[in-house]
Amino acid sequence: MAADKACTKCRAMVDGATCSVCGGTDLTKSWEGQIFIFNYETSEVAKAISAPVNGRYALKIK
Repeated sequence: MAADKACTKCRAMVDGATCSVCGGTDLTKSWEGQIFIFNYETSEVAKAISAPVNGRYALKIK
């Protein structure tokens, strides 16, 4: 898995210089834990972290 940066705005794991989920450019390599969301529409975890789409998210942004 190539993404080693997380968006500080939406927590999405990012491969490039811009977040594909929210369009943010404020990215960090300082994060802990990750979660995979497969069905954001019915996932309670996705609702808890406000995940707007399926994907990989950081649990904690430092």
